[in-house]
Formats: sequence, structure tokens, C-alpha cells
Amino acid sequence: MSNIIDTFNSLLQLAVENSASDIHVKSNKPAHLRLNGKLEVVDMDPFTPEQVQEFLETAMPAPFYDEWKQNGQIDFSYALHELGLGRFRVNGFYQRGTPSIVFRHVKDTPPSFEDLNHEPDVFKKLVSAKDGIVLVCGPTGSGKSSTLAAMLEYVNENFDRHVVTLEDPIEFTYTDKRSIFNQREIGLDAPDFEHGLKAVLRQDPDIILIGEMRDRDTFETALHASETGHLVFASIHASSAQQAVQRLFEFFPADMQESMRRQISVGLRATITQRLLPRLEGEGRVPAVEIFVVDALGRKVIEDGEFHKIPSVIEASKEEGSKSFNQDLYRLVKAGTVGHQDALAYSPNPKALEMNLKGIFLSSGGIVG
Repeated sequence: MSNIIDTFNSLLQLAVENSASDIHVKSNKPAHLRLNGKLEVVDMDPFTPEQVQEFLETAMPAPFYDEWKQNGQIDFSYALHELGLGRFRVNGFYQRGTPSIVFRHVKDTPPSFEDLNHEPDVFKKLVSAKDGIVLVCGPTGSGKSSTLAAMLEYVNENFDRHVVTLEDPIEFTYTDKRSIFNQREIGLDAPDFEHGLKAVLRQDPDIILIGEMRDRDTFETALHASETGHLVFASIHASSAQQAVQRLFEFFPADMQESMRRQISVGLRATITQRLLPRLEGEGRVPAVEIFVVDALGRKVIEDGEFHKIPSVIEASKEEGSKSFNQDLYRLVKAGTVGHQDALAYSPNPKALEMNLKGIFLSSGGIVG
């Protein structure tokens, strides 16, 4: 093994020992670790462009080399099981003509709902569904992969299912328990999501995980899968349930959007949108979630194209498991998990949350104290 691989492995070990979520390597600059959401510089010599290039071309699987040379960017998995460090998602890219890398640390063992501080009841209900699409939403680094992993591990421990995942790259790995898992990595096991997903439908799956919903073809195939008795989990970049639903329609030209409303309203089971907040005590971050369970009222709102009403539907559908960000932030503050000011800073409606924390709530009949 080359010295540069050893040096990178030492950096990754330092990152894991300090519970860093991400590691940033930029040519000719000191490396940085993201600790509790903040970037911290590492006291070590900068990597030269030649060293960054050597690491990438040594560490990446051989089938990715041509893509790296052609496109100047690449995603792949890097495992250090022999050092007890688990896996890393690696994104290599050029900036201003020199290579850079961002590593995302992924723990080997899928977390539980309790590990993530999720209220598990609605999640357990969603993974028990026989069909439909469940979207986990949020920006990059919001914990979407961890929540999806917790959902699949609950399936693994409680149901007899065949689960096929399509990931770019594979993050969490699963040991078969009650379920059978087949994990396929884009670029190694399938050329792209579109072709991989079409092949999955011939592999007798009960549950399909799509690492990221990126385009119309992938979504249409996922929708077809949900209509033919499959439960589909996927992630999508969106900051709220309303934005996630609207983004699905953006996959289609304007003249198709109205005709797709019924299909999407019937196929979509739920959206789960996350934001990560600093823990009040100790290290790490904790997710606050907005959950939109698509009940009869939710289906009507989607079918009618009245997406602006989705926040009101969430507020009115608590019994179905829906909850707003403010409702979850209220729970986290009252439990002493996150701080008052942090909750207000991350709230989409801080004035309403401030009132809630003072014991004042608005209902359809007026103010409730």
C-alpha cells in the first residue's frame, strides 16, 4: 500500500475518532473536519494535487476510472473495515484545475429509530405498508440516509421481505435477518438508476430503495412499481413536504402535470423531511422532522393541485401520524434534547414556535392556552 494511502487513512481515522461527519481535502490547503456541523482545520501538512490525484486513482474501483478521466468528478465507496472505521462515501472533483475530495463517514451498522431520536410509531406504520412511495427529504447532510437505513433495518428485523437497494454509492450495509437484502451500486452493479430500477422489477422485490430520485424516468418507474404492489423508499432534495410534492411534478412538462395528479396522489404514501440541530448536551446533532402522511385529505389536495394547502393538512392530520417541524421542535425542546434558541433558528415559523413554547397554541376555534 502506498504511503499516500496510509496518510489518507490516518486522516480518516482521526476524523472517526473525533466523530466528524465529513472530511474536506482541497489541494494545497489544510484538510478540514466537519464537527457538529462546523468546519475545523486539521493540523497536518496540506496534500499536493499529485497526492490527491494518486489517492483517488488508487482507491476508486477500476470501472470508475474512465468516468473520472472523462467527467472530472466521481462518487464511490471506500471501506476501512480492517481498521474498524467502517465506510466512507467519496466524492472526487476538480476545482480550478486541481483535485479535491469530500468524504462522508458512514457507520457500518444501520441505526435504530431510537438511536436517531425519532418517534418510531409512524415510521413503523409506513414500513409496514404493502405498496406506495415514501420520500425522505432534506438538503445534503441532513441525515436522510440514516433515517432510510433505520427504516430498512426495522424491516429486516421484523418482516419477511426481499429488499433491493440501488445506491450511488452503497452506504449502510445490511446483514440478512428476517429479510433478504440485495444491494446494487450504480456504476458497479448497474449502469444508472433508470436501468437498474427497470431490472429490479424482474427480481421479485417487496421493497425497493432508490438512493436518490433524480429524473422523470426514475420516478415514473418507481411510480409503476408502487402501482404493482411494491413499497418504494427514496430520497429527494427538498426542504418541506410542499416542496417535495411540487418537485415530483417538475419532472414532467406542463402539459402532463394535471394528468399526473391522480397517479401521484394515489402512489405517494408519505414524505419525511429532516433538518439536523445541535444537541443541547453532549456532541452530535439530532433530526427534527416534518411528516406528511398522505391521507384522504392529502390525496385530494394533491389531486386538485392545491399544494399550498399541504402545511394545513399536516397540522390537521396528527392522528394519521403527520406532524409539522414546529410540533417536532416543540417535542425536542420540552425533552431537553435541543436548545430553545436553536429550535427557533431552525424553525420555518419561529414566532408560532415561540408562542407554543409559552403554552399558547392556535386551533381552528381560536387561541388555546
